[in-house]
Amino acid sequence: MVRSGVPVVPPANMVERRLSQTLGEYATQTFAVAAAEVEKLYHDPLELLTRAVQPVLWLLLFGEVMAQVRGVAPGNIPYLDFLAAGILAQSALFVAIFYGISAIWERDLGVLQRYLVSPAPRSALVLGKALSAGVRALSQAVIVYLLALLLGVALDLNPLHVAGVAAAIILGSGLFATLSLIIACLVKTRERFMGIGQVLTMPIFFASNAIYPLSLMPSWLKVVAHANPLTYEVDVLRTLMLANGTSDFGVLLDFAVLFAFGAVLVAIAARMYGRMGF
Repeated sequence: MVRSGVPVVPPANMVERRLSQTLGEYATQTFAVAAAEVEKLYHDPLELLTRAVQPVLWLLLFGEVMAQVRGVAPGNIPYLDFLAAGILAQSALFVAIFYGISAIWERDLGVLQRYLVSPAPRSALVLGKALSAGVRALSQAVIVYLLALLLGVALDLNPLHVAGVAAAIILGSGLFATLSLIIACLVKTRERFMGIGQVLTMPIFFASNAIYPLSLMPSWLKVVAHANPLTYEVDVLRTLMLANGTSDFGVLLDFAVLFAFGAVLVAIAARMYGRMGF
């Protein structure tokens, strides 16, 4: 604003109102995308049951067998307790890592083009999809918690810790869903995406502390694990989920690493998402 050749600075309260309005619109657009994605789950509840099979098999079969081997879990933690947090992170990972295929479907059905012509910023679209992946992963958390209680795992049911677990799941799932979206933007076909998704999932899972501690890893694998965001997600889940859980890195560092990875991936995905429709 200029008056008589002299710039006039808007009042601070006007700037604050504009900023608040902009942030409010951004949040509304983000949650609208997330709500549309979550509604798909409401119309297909069978997906929840099919996704419950994998954590059940891991905890009941792999967990019960490996619980007979001493010295795998650090300290005095029973191996089944140690494994529970890792399987929760794994379940959330498997939900998120194939999330990009829905973007390919949306492009083929013409839904993506409608998103792109909307006034919503690309980053809001990406964040909305990441948030919906986190909500879907929370359903896996409920299943793992119930099964862990039945198996006698010493869970920490402190409401603040449970809220921390939910936050870590949403953040971690959003991170891997955004990575999945980036892959979808690059390959653009369902067949290629499924192949790459299969290739990525197992290395991310096994190159983490989900089923064995970092102390058992060879030196080269420790380096890979420290660069793997799933390692930090498992660490914070193990700390907050278990009554006797301990952290290798500290909860604050775990959340900081997940947030940093997520922010970088959202920035990349926001630039690439608009090109996917063409």
